[in-house]
Amino acid sequence: MKSIYLVLFIFISVHCFAAKQEVNVVKTTVPPVIDGKLDDATWTSANKFTGFITFIPDFEKPMPEKTEAWLSYDEENLYFAFKCYDSEPEKIKATVSARDQIMDDDFVCVNLDSHNDQQSLYAFYVNPLGIQGDSRFAAGTEDPSIDLVWYSAGKLNDDGYSVEMSIPLKSIRFAKNDTVQMGLFLERTIARTKTHGSVPELDPEKGYAFLTQFMGVNYAGINYHRLWEILPAVTYKHTDINQDGEMVKDQRKPEASLTVKYGITSDLVFDGTLNPDFSQVEADAGQIDVNLRYQLLYPEKRPFFLEGLERFNVAGTQTSVIDPIQMMVHTRTIVNPLTGAKLTGKIGKKDEVNILYSADELGTETADGKNEYAHFPLFRYKRNLKDESFLGFLYTGREAPEFNNRVLGVDGQVRLNKSTMFEFNGFHSQTIAADEKSPGNSFGLVLTHDTRNLTYKLSAKGVDDDFHVETGYLTRTGIYQLAGLLNPKIYPGNKVFNRLDFELFTTYTRDRIYSMNETYNFVSAQVRTQGRGIFKIKYLLSNEIFMGERFNTGGVNVLLGGAAGNWFEGHVVYRRMNGIYYSTDPEQGKYNKITSTFSFQPLPKLNAVASLSWYDFVADNSHEKLYNYPIERLKVTYQFNKYLFLRGVGEYNGFSKQFVGDMLLSFTYIPGTVGHIGYGALYQQTDADLNFFDENHGPTQQQRGFFIKLSYLIRS
Repeated sequence: MKSIYLVLFIFISVHCFAAKQEVNVVKTTVPPVIDGKLDDATWTSANKFTGFITFIPDFEKPMPEKTEAWLSYDEENLYFAFKCYDSEPEKIKATVSARDQIMDDDFVCVNLDSHNDQQSLYAFYVNPLGIQGDSRFAAGTEDPSIDLVWYSAGKLNDDGYSVEMSIPLKSIRFAKNDTVQMGLFLERTIARTKTHGSVPELDPEKGYAFLTQFMGVNYAGINYHRLWEILPAVTYKHTDINQDGEMVKDQRKPEASLTVKYGITSDLVFDGTLNPDFSQVEADAGQIDVNLRYQLLYPEKRPFFLEGLERFNVAGTQTSVIDPIQMMVHTRTIVNPLTGAKLTGKIGKKDEVNILYSADELGTETADGKNEYAHFPLFRYKRNLKDESFLGFLYTGREAPEFNNRVLGVDGQVRLNKSTMFEFNGFHSQTIAADEKSPGNSFGLVLTHDTRNLTYKLSAKGVDDDFHVETGYLTRTGIYQLAGLLNPKIYPGNKVFNRLDFELFTTYTRDRIYSMNETYNFVSAQVRTQGRGIFKIKYLLSNEIFMGERFNTGGVNVLLGGAAGNWFEGHVVYRRMNGIYYSTDPEQGKYNKITSTFSFQPLPKLNAVASLSWYDFVADNSHEKLYNYPIERLKVTYQFNKYLFLRGVGEYNGFSKQFVGDMLLSFTYIPGTVGHIGYGALYQQTDADLNFFDENHGPTQQQRGFFIKLSYLIRS
């Protein structure tokens, strides 16, 4: 392993690519008023950019609508402004929505590589009404769950719209020098045609390798003030449950929590929390939870864990839908944390250190009556190199009274040329239960080539029978896997279709447990129209080994999506597949599966999202329908202004005959300074032979409750 590191380091160190554009940003002495009007003196002397060029649906085309952008700064803030002209201003899509809910709107985006090291970026999105969205991108994955403190405003005009943004330097990580160097990529999206354009222009031979194509921007004379944040929060929960047909007291639980953030340097931050408030203001959307070979994946939503989570991304994972290792770190495995601490950031120019610890209450007690805990220590080190390349080390652990799991290993990615990336990882796990040790290993090798006309990917994976990651998300062990993807892209350039994508994917898997082979192959074609229409058809020829038998899992998938003006957008996916009924006595069968989502925006402040998931399974031999599982969900939100919304969610699970209803009134001034009031109830038809609504025996309430949460961010 040391020799591999040495060869890779030498290769990357001597490998050079073309120098990129650099801009010395003009400093302002009078900060602009962030109101979206562009009438401040700052913008008359600021750096100005025009000539936005498209990269979606195609590269190297002039943006169909004129766009101008400006940037400036002072000692404590970065400033950006956009003037987005539009020849059909009545067709601009702009909604008053909650934070991060603007990706179907027109928007502008500032993508900021705050270290100028091609490793990660902050993305700051703003729609024409000034509504914000933000995200972090690292190791090939974008995470929209981060919420940073920054300011924006937008204004619709007769000839388009304008946007202003202010990003406090306290809200981002950067290397403090006399002149701070960052990378910048300015972006505009036109919703009605799904057209994306940028400055600088993307090279079609580099595909979507964004981080290697940023322009350099230099900020001289930045004054860094050490970051202090204190976030106290109080929550009160009041719940009742059904007991013998009557609703009785369950919880009356007031709680207080405290989270502290301290900037050791401009690039190294400590976070600590006591009795953290990890309450979620919206329940997880229901998922079909029958006939599963592996557990469902629910996204992380808890603020303490979300910040900096992208720093634990591992190269060479999530390479396909059947990749056995999806995540090495998935913090939802920490169920009921009592306390937590993080140290994240860079030490020096290229070295990155990230440490996370949490104590998880298990709900059990020792013989002398003390609470038992599982301890989660996580350690991540990266040596950042040129053009997105890096070498990394990861340790994860779960230490519990009678069960320990420890994993360590290395990973990295190396840019071989401007369009080709090589990724690798190798890990060793040791699980100790009842004084028995079970070691296991895994590895992953991935080669990806991406350009305008062609994408291909080759991968090799291996996971031992006894390889376990209690802090991560695995779908399969005891296999070797080889996979290949070929994705040619065609651009017709006519008035109907703007892009055709074809995919050929093949996988060979060796099941080491049963010494049997399986394959997963598909061919697909996808059509994108000049508007927002999409059609995709996929044919699968595949099989799967389960309990020592080979089952047919092939079939057909069809996707159809589109939009009507600014008020409607939706998509439907239908699958008709062969499948397995997973049990100790598995059966071959066939299933239908439908997943669909429809979004309605009848008014700028009113949004409704309806979704349906439906899944059935019929056994081949008996022709018996083993289950029929529908989930229907409706979420309606009224956004009074950018700070305050009222939301109602109703979800019916037809398999368990349960209905869940939630109401939430939410106020967010800035991330951290929030107030929430919520109510929820669960109803169930307890007679399995009756419909949910039956005139003689209707559903009964099983749970109900409300909560209040208040928190206030103190920042200096």
